[in-house]
Amino acid sequence: MPIPVDEIRDRAKRLAPDAVALRREIHAHPELGLELPETKTRVLRALDGLPLEIRESTNTSSLVATLECGAPGPTLLLRADMDALPMPEDTGLDFCSTVPGRMHACGHDAHTAMLAAGARMLCEMRESLRGRIHLFFQAGEEGFHGARYVLEEGLLDGGAQPDAVFAIHIDPRLRCGQVATRPGPILASADVWSVELVGRGGHASMPHDTLDPVPVACEIVSALQTFVTRRIDVFDPVVLTTTKIEAGTTNNVIPESATLLGTLRSTSARAQALAHEALERIPVQIAAAHELEARVSIDVGYPVTVNDAEFFSFTRSVAGELVGPGQVREMPAPLMGAEDFSYLLERWPGAMVFLGVRPDGLDGPPPPCHSNRMVLNELGMETGIALHAAIAARYLEAPA
Repeated sequence: MPIPVDEIRDRAKRLAPDAVALRREIHAHPELGLELPETKTRVLRALDGLPLEIRESTNTSSLVATLECGAPGPTLLLRADMDALPMPEDTGLDFCSTVPGRMHACGHDAHTAMLAAGARMLCEMRESLRGRIHLFFQAGEEGFHGARYVLEEGLLDGGAQPDAVFAIHIDPRLRCGQVATRPGPILASADVWSVELVGRGGHASMPHDTLDPVPVACEIVSALQTFVTRRIDVFDPVVLTTTKIEAGTTNNVIPESATLLGTLRSTSARAQALAHEALERIPVQIAAAHELEARVSIDVGYPVTVNDAEFFSFTRSVAGELVGPGQVREMPAPLMGAEDFSYLLERWPGAMVFLGVRPDGLDGPPPPCHSNRMVLNELGMETGIALHAAIAARYLEAPA
């Protein structure tokens, strides 16, 4: 018999205070990258005493806690990321970061706490469910390819393979408790590129005796932007941004070299390939026109995050049941941010959703994720806890 959605909401409300406390502990003690010993210890403490089989990564601080339900059935994986960002915090919160230069500015503290509370609820309901649930607490999402490391290590191969995967990401721009998602691409791929220009330095008063890389660097930036607007289909977009130009030492010296650094975001393999070709061609040919040498490097990052259409429909239905259809928004287009949950979605069907946690009482736009002033409405965590449980409950109530 289906578990009533009112019961799921009531349980989430009861578990929310502990989840908020855990979130604040993690927020005050942010850790970076693949090694998160304090965060992992807090997660294990939150899961202590629950009927879970826990497997720990040997290469990272990631772990998987598996719940075997009351009868045979399908397997669902629920994922939360745990790492913070290398940036200062200027929120003024009572529980703000105690570590200079580190901040949970992307909500991973809330993701972790919501899944830990969801785990407790699912353990309480397990006799009403069939199959199993993998609760995946992941390190290294912020550019460290944590999901890829775990897949390569085989941590998710132990026991039954997932039939589907699900994740929540908070969004302080959405109304508190609102859920937003879409079928197909929901987030972009993310590549890092660099160009090193090598010319000939000399006195700034005699540029004719040099091969000045600075104006050539500026020309390359402009040409790359023209390429995007003239050669890329606007309905299959890329974002190609130069984020850093470095050259020179003082006012009267033309430098020998200059370096450009940037990011490339795309929502299809076709657009990504076109942009890669342009990055490898345009800087080299512009440099050659000015008798300079250009060395191009492209570091391929996270793939496009693609929601399975069938699991998206299932997720939208469950979210509508939980929060009301008016609180579920289908996104018109992908966001150009990136997520390493994409690695899991390449391997198994599933979906990611955005959960609204917009703070109350703001006059203007809320600071977004990755802002040094990003804050979230902790009331939204009740919805996140309930959504994890509702997705699992409805999925595992279905025939295997």
